[in-house]
Amino acid sequence: MKELINKLKGDKGIWSFVALLALFSFMPVFSASSNLAYLGHGTGNTLGYLVKHFAHICIGFVIIYWVHKIPYHYFRAISKAGLPIVWVVLAYTLVKGTVIAGANASRWIQIPFIGLSFQPSTVAAIMLFIFVARYLSKTRETPITFKSSLWELWTPVFITLMFILPANFSTTALIFSMVIMLVFIGRYPVKYILYIMGCGIAALAFFVLLAKAFPNSSFFSRVDTWESRIANFSHKDGDEDDYQIEKAKIAIASGQIYGLGPGKSVQKNFLPQSSSDFIYAIIVEEYGLVGGLGVLVLYLLLLFRFVVASHKANTLFGKLVVIGLGFPMIFQAMINMCVAVELLPVTGQTLPLISSGGSSIWMTCFGLGIILSVTKKEEEIAQEKLEKEKREEILQKLIDRELEADLEEADFKKVNENLDAGNYSIMDSSKNPMNAVLK
Repeated sequence: MKELINKLKGDKGIWSFVALLALFSFMPVFSASSNLAYLGHGTGNTLGYLVKHFAHICIGFVIIYWVHKIPYHYFRAISKAGLPIVWVVLAYTLVKGTVIAGANASRWIQIPFIGLSFQPSTVAAIMLFIFVARYLSKTRETPITFKSSLWELWTPVFITLMFILPANFSTTALIFSMVIMLVFIGRYPVKYILYIMGCGIAALAFFVLLAKAFPNSSFFSRVDTWESRIANFSHKDGDEDDYQIEKAKIAIASGQIYGLGPGKSVQKNFLPQSSSDFIYAIIVEEYGLVGGLGVLVLYLLLLFRFVVASHKANTLFGKLVVIGLGFPMIFQAMINMCVAVELLPVTGQTLPLISSGGSSIWMTCFGLGIILSVTKKEEEIAQEKLEKEKREEILQKLIDRELEADLEEADFKKVNENLDAGNYSIMDSSKNPMNAVLK
């Protein structure tokens, strides 16, 4: 185990907090999956879901390990070449309209011959954040004009969001807000950012108007869901979303300070998404306010390590990559917690590294691997600097030793020359009688 830990490069703080979140996830997932177990095979045995979650976490850490060994600057080219491929996959997913368990799941796609389903929007978000970081780092030394950035930067951004929006408004809003944050940190002109935000709001309004003009089109079917969730959040109408929020609030209120205990949640049997979207409510019910704050603190500590890693990065691209991939994870976690306590309407965002699910865990781990690749480069640079200083110190010692040897040899030769010349008298013939003492 010690040998394996020594092979892990990069920020040890990030490794530690990610491992703690992953280890903590097993008990809530094991407990909260009982509802799925009853609906799936009627036995209530959640062992299979625990094993599945364990496999997802293990694969996720393998992804982190292998990705963090790749030099992060390789992803500059990968993002540029991979973004058009992502557009094709997003378009295919949007048109295909996958159905999972009888429900419309147009944001999901199934991999042929494997049967594994995942959300291409998670891959698109990572590619897009790296692409934006690449553009900002490339144009840092040259003045940015709105016309050039509109074509080179914002056109790919809006194309990506256009493919995600019809099926997933919350993910679209999250990605867009994170891109705005990233370009602001990357010192993109503020007045241009305001123009783009105005264009984004106008594009969303136009999409909603099209949905109203074609109410029977399946392409706009999710618009009614968005409106109902916002209306329910504002007016407290009693539908399914309100039912989930009420059960989540009951779970949180039942937890009090120390919780009911691991596995003793009651509301997990009533919450439809207790192991994914509303797992934070189950955590608070079983582990109380202490457990809920503990999870929140872990995410905040992880955010702190992201800030430190970004500050230490030796290139602008590395700094922006850490911010662009790290901050959305924490922001998504905050959204999940806010939904559970009814500070935000239902969004369908999972709790990173804790909620059950394969693709969400793996894509989170993929992003973490890239961040650790950036921090690994910093360690390598620091190690090279330390080794260089040691080499210079050793070289200086060798030079000093050689100089001392040369001086001793020169003194020895001088004495021999005096002896050979017969200058071996102890009489002082100099004018200064103190020379014998001074010399």
